[in-house]
Amino acid sequence: MAAAITGQKIRGIDRYGKFITIRLERGVLTVHLGMTGRLQLDAPPAKWTHAILTLDRGVLTYEDARQFGRIEYGPGIPERVAKLGPEPLEITLDEFSRRLKARHAPVKAALLNQAVVRGVGNIYADEALFRAGIHPKRRASSLSRDRMERLYRSMREVLAEAIESRGSSVSDYVDGQGRKGGFQMLHRVYGRTGEPCASCGAPVRKTTVAQRGTHYCGKCQK
Repeated sequence: MAAAITGQKIRGIDRYGKFITIRLERGVLTVHLGMTGRLQLDAPPAKWTHAILTLDRGVLTYEDARQFGRIEYGPGIPERVAKLGPEPLEITLDEFSRRLKARHAPVKAALLNQAVVRGVGNIYADEALFRAGIHPKRRASSLSRDRMERLYRSMREVLAEAIESRGSSVSDYVDGQGRKGGFQMLHRVYGRTGEPCASCGAPVRKTTVAQRGTHYCGKCQK
């Protein structure tokens, strides 16, 4: 891969769900950060640095302690990535409703399913469901039109606010400049097990849905 990309110009950088796509003159670098991956500008190499890309102005390093991430190079984004669902900030309400109605799994699992919508992660699924007042284990196909609209609106609000706050730093996440995000300060349920619900005061609960820790208020979410 190093020989193939050497000397190429970067034509653009985009996000495709949870993937970062770096468009070159010939081909695309597709990056998934996994659980602990970091792309940072001008950061010194560290113990878990697995790739160093020397640019004409600066250096881009890829760090990944748990090594769940991946960098791929090809003529376009990989087919399995291209087949993911639509962007949650671009999908229409009708299409969102149609896709969830087709799922008999718990609604939290449907939101995390990247074939339904691409890019919704564990934190933001919990926060969106809380704002919508929907229990994470409620079957997706059972949602009424009103609940579907509330979830659609809440999902988009949460994601927009998280982007504005540069994400959630709940463990070791930092952005490309090494700065922590700020959305963790606005979490209403995620990571707040046992704390009082911001709306009703009942203790926030934790369960497991789709093998992921799931936070919710048993009183507010039905």
